[in-house]
Amino acid sequence: MRDDHLPPAPPHPVAAADAHPPQMIARLVEEVGVRKANLAPVPMVMLGGLAGVFIAFGGMLATLVLTDPVLGYGLTRWVAGIAFSLGLILVVVAGAELFTGNNLIVMAWADRKVTTLRLLRAWAIVWAANFAGSLAAALAVWLSGVYGTGEGSVAATAIRIAEAKAALGPVEALVRGILCNALVCLAVWLAMASHTVTDRILAVIFPVAAFVALGFEHSVANMYLIPAGWLHGAAVTAGGFLGNMLWVTLGNVIGGGVLVAGVYWAVYLRPAR
Repeated sequence: MRDDHLPPAPPHPVAAADAHPPQMIARLVEEVGVRKANLAPVPMVMLGGLAGVFIAFGGMLATLVLTDPVLGYGLTRWVAGIAFSLGLILVVVAGAELFTGNNLIVMAWADRKVTTLRLLRAWAIVWAANFAGSLAAALAVWLSGVYGTGEGSVAATAIRIAEAKAALGPVEALVRGILCNALVCLAVWLAMASHTVTDRILAVIFPVAAFVALGFEHSVANMYLIPAGWLHGAAVTAGGFLGNMLWVTLGNVIGGGVLVAGVYWAVYLRPAR
């Protein structure tokens, strides 16, 4: 008896739970990039503001962890990186628009599914909204007085972080920004391979913990960390802050837009010649 009228058998349960392969991740990242680039201004601004606050939450927790280096230099920084990953976990799972992650829109742009104007519009709006959310979080932390805990040791840590970041030279800030967003965009890339919230969280933690432990530079994190340190007394000038923002942002674009999005587009999506 013929059985071609029967519905196809359901996929094997193990296969259904497998992570998406890289080729499928590339397509998913491209599709998401198109939606992000065409998002209406109001939700883009609101989600961008949320992302700034989310990353600030991670920065707050990481600052606290770094205040007590009882585990030793390397291990303390790695644990602080795990704490900081809270920010990207909130962005990826709860939903928000983060400038550094949105550098992956380059894949849709390279495939001509997003115009240059739409790409730059999305980046500009989200960057500004991230900045606003981060500044609001820094002000809230200062007004709350929570950095006064530990006899002021948490505030002292915030001051050291801000001053160290503002003192970076252009080459250091640029290269650290490149390396940072290569890891951040790889974290987002890995999260796109997942099927569950647990998978997404685990995918995000290790790349983010690595960039924090290694001292790389994340533009949105610095939008919170430098103002938070300044509000608590850090000797940071406007020129030092803006210089850091300029070079780290440019480095983040290169790291995420070229080294991750550009490379994977060339490997998986570039039309055959």
